[in-house]
Amino acid sequence: MSNGREFDLIVYGASGFTGRLVAEYLDQTYGGDLNWALAGRNAEKLEAVRAEMGISENVPVVTADADQPETLQALAERTRLVLTTVGPYQLYGEPLVKACAEAGTDYVDLCGEPAWMRQMIDRYGDTAQRTGARIVFSCGFDSIPFDLGVFFLQQQAKAKGLAPMSRVKGRVRKMKGTFSGGTAASLKATLAAAKDPAIRDLLVDPFALTPGFSGPAQPPAAKPEYDDALGTWAAPFIMAAINTRNVHRSNFLLGHAYGEDFTYDEMILTGDGDKGKATAEAVAQDRSLAGEDAPKPGEGPSKEERENGFYDVLFLGGNDQGEHLAVSVSGDKDPGYGSTSRMISESALCLLRDATDTGGGIWTTAPAMGDKLIRRLTEHAGLKFKVEG
Repeated sequence: MSNGREFDLIVYGASGFTGRLVAEYLDQTYGGDLNWALAGRNAEKLEAVRAEMGISENVPVVTADADQPETLQALAERTRLVLTTVGPYQLYGEPLVKACAEAGTDYVDLCGEPAWMRQMIDRYGDTAQRTGARIVFSCGFDSIPFDLGVFFLQQQAKAKGLAPMSRVKGRVRKMKGTFSGGTAASLKATLAAAKDPAIRDLLVDPFALTPGFSGPAQPPAAKPEYDDALGTWAAPFIMAAINTRNVHRSNFLLGHAYGEDFTYDEMILTGDGDKGKATAEAVAQDRSLAGEDAPKPGEGPSKEERENGFYDVLFLGGNDQGEHLAVSVSGDKDPGYGSTSRMISESALCLLRDATDTGGGIWTTAPAMGDKLIRRLTEHAGLKFKVEG
């Protein structure tokens, strides 16, 4: 449906903090080989970003506003794919999802809001299948390293002749960097929306994104615990609430390739001894991301801070046959900004250039792009996927 469009890709929200990083990355990495445009509400701000980033004036500026759905419809009809960084998505995202689904236009975002995602699946999933629009949520730190980490683990198990790893633990071993202002704003919007009992029910359901399927009880991972196998304390991981839902949706869309009895949880490792225990307890009690001191949308770390950030996630798999396998996913940039801006950019390019056989619908990254995206992220975005044992 989207062949013959004026643009290959439009970055919507290009004057925001993360949108600017996306624009910079696309220009530096693919600028001469990509027919693209910058979009947002304010043409002057977009033109200023274009000039500041040294982006060619041949890259057009397109104005569109979530408060004016007709402008988003016009935007979607001009391009093969929309990359949007404009959140919280539950406040601003639906008109663009609707426009892309109806226009047969591919779509990628940074959403970490599972209740809203389920609403979009219910409202626009059938339309996207009919028109051929590939809509892929959560193409940043939430949830690519985790979704593709579990996918990579299962692929490696299959290659080694092992049964699917029906029990997987995701453990953040190291992380240096900041969560984005967009993540904080999304969390606050989600907490506000949770006053609605129907939204609250979705938020606590690990299978919120698998309509018609509920699997086994999942590990709670809700309080500090000592991991005997790893010899370290572990604390609840704040992003588990979205990552686990996306991993279960991937399993669902892959025809339960990980098993219908698949269980998955995430925690962050804090070290051994009394210090590790104290750190785990402090992490478990931390509410700063929902507080007034949380980063604001449009704010973010310096380039030096982004360059010096990193993360390293371990995935431990096991099955009823007594087989075990461990893999890791690491990134060489600040997770919330430096790495995220590269991941969503490569997701967009992967949909456009590599995953051409993926049909229309509302997807997660693993079933939509899988090995093709792993290859792109390894070659261009500073991620490493490694078998550990």
